[in-house]
Amino acid sequence: MVDLSEFDFVRLTADMQLMPFRCADDDLNHFLTDDAKNYLNDLMAVTYLLIDRDKRQIAAYFSLLNDKVAYDPQSKGIWNRINRHISNNKRRRSYPSVKIGRLAVGEDYAKSGLGTGILTFVKKLYAEGNRAGCRFLTVDAYADATDFYRKNDFDYFTTLDTFDSTRLMYFDLKPFRDNMTNYKN
Repeated sequence: MVDLSEFDFVRLTADMQLMPFRCADDDLNHFLTDDAKNYLNDLMAVTYLLIDRDKRQIAAYFSLLNDKVAYDPQSKGIWNRINRHISNNKRRRSYPSVKIGRLAVGEDYAKSGLGTGILTFVKKLYAEGNRAGCRFLTVDAYADATDFYRKNDFDYFTTLDTFDSTRLMYFDLKPFRDNMTNYKN
C-alpha cells in the first residue's frame, strides 16, 4: 500500500490553481476541474487533494459532505441489521453520516492502494476526532467501483438499486472505532 505521508493533503480553495489530474473516469475528471469549486462556494462539499511531493501533481482527490442514513420502509431487513448495532434508547429514524461525494485516484497511482489509504484516513478522521456526531460513512458508488468499496468493508443499503448506475453503500464507524481502541490496548 502507498504511504500517505509521501503526499500533501491540501484543502481545495476557491482561488486555487489546479494542477493537471487524470483518472480513468471522465465524470470524476470533470468534477474536479468544473464542479468542485462550485460545491465549495455553495457550502455543499469540501474537496481535498493529495499532492505527490516528488512529482508535483495531484495523485488523488476526495470530496466530503454531510449526509444521513434514513429509514426506508422498502428495505426493512437492512434497517433492522443497522439498528441491531445501536442501543435501543438511541435508535432513531435517521443517523448522522458523512458522504464521500467523489473519490478519484490518478492514472499513475491506480491499483497502488491509494484509494484504500484515503478511505482508511477518512474512517479514522471521523471515528477518532470528529467535531459532531457521525455514525456512518456513505457513498453513491459507481457500479464499477462497488467491488472496491466492498473490499473496504462498505455494505449495500438496499437491493433495489442493484441494476442502477450507482449503488448506495455505507460503512459503520463504531465497530471500526471499537476495533481501533482494542488494537491500541
